Amino acid sequence: MIKIHTALFVILMLISAVKVDNIQQNQGTLSQEFAQAPVKHQLSYIDKKDSQMVIPAFSEGRHQPKVKMLSTSTEKKPSEFKQKKKVKSETTSSNDKVRYSNEEIDLLSRLVHAEAKGESFAGKKAVASVVLNRVEHGSFPDSIRGVIYQRNAFQPVTDGSIHDKADQESIKAVKQVAKEHDRTTKAIYFYNPKTATDDWIRSRKIVERIGRHVFAV
Repeated sequence: MIKIHTALFVILMLISAVKVDNIQQNQGTLSQEFAQAPVKHQLSYIDKKDSQMVIPAFSEGRHQPKVKMLSTSTEKKPSEFKQKKKVKSETTSSNDKVRYSNEEIDLLSRLVHAEAKGESFAGKKAVASVVLNRVEHGSFPDSIRGVIYQRNAFQPVTDGSIHDKADQESIKAVKQVAKEHDRTTKAIYFYNPKTATDDWIRSRKIVERIGRHVFAV
């Protein structure tokens, strides 16, 4: 029995020696294969040291999405400090009427009375209209007094009849033209063709005739 056990033990030892030798041979072969094979594994960014890390740059040829930067600053832009200019609306309604003083109304009434004595109500309104048309015209003074007292403009100023008191019809005609803006004519000249001696005034374009007067521009 002892001889049989001894023989089995020897056989097992030989088998173990053969396996160990085969394992060592296989390990040597694997080491040579790994040494010859190309390295395909690269360390990840976590495995590498800081000096070994190379972060790939964005490609300039590719379109990169734009990132909108959100500002956390509470500072206001300079434009926000600028105050908006207050624009005052200066609109003039077409219904607004020019106001004339009582002195101007009285002066114009006396001129109408002197110039259109014996004329119809429309004729008196036309004379008053000529004076106000001149006030608004760029070639004449911009006030009733300035227009009436312009040199050699009206005969009543020269002969003094401008100082005569106006009758009620002349006052009414002036108020209707001045306050109600009811102009009878757009003319800026008028004259009596029977008594006028100035050739220049006769050369003006006639727009209408009322009574003894001719009205022109």
